[in-house]
Amino acid sequence: MKRPIALISTGGTIEKTYDELSGVLANKVSVLDIMLASLELRGIEVRRVQLMNKDSLDMTPEDHSLIAETAMFMARTSGVVVVHGTDRLAVSGERIVQLGMPVAPIVLTGAMRPYELRSTDALQNLTEALLAVQLLSPGVYVSMHNQVLQFPGVRKDPSRGTFVKDPV
Repeated sequence: MKRPIALISTGGTIEKTYDELSGVLANKVSVLDIMLASLELRGIEVRRVQLMNKDSLDMTPEDHSLIAETAMFMARTSGVVVVHGTDRLAVSGERIVQLGMPVAPIVLTGAMRPYELRSTDALQNLTEALLAVQLLSPGVYVSMHNQVLQFPGVRKDPSRGTFVKDPV
């Protein structure tokens, strides 16, 4: 029997694609299915939930609440990975924590560089999040760059290009 994992996509840099007409990277279509198809996913069944496809800088408080509520709902029956833009990932993580302790792990991840770029952290971060959600105890986490940090108190450190945990 395969272990179910809910994969909630919200957009962010990890899912940005290059628009040849405008010459910019934008959230137009999700590339998560392409990323998942390149992985060996034995023993798990990924259930995709495409919630939105936005740059996190464009997210509203209502978007963060929707992400948090959906993640908590999905965590009632499986581990959850939330693919999110890094600029406001911590806002959604903290919003989930405010709703209480989930009964399964909820792992947020994203990328500093889009999947479509030659030099990207997207596939590594997605792979790490899919593994982390199977190993962690219930709680809310960010998994990126070969580390897992538990909320609350996680923030993006732009000078380091990754996430850090504030000292308690």
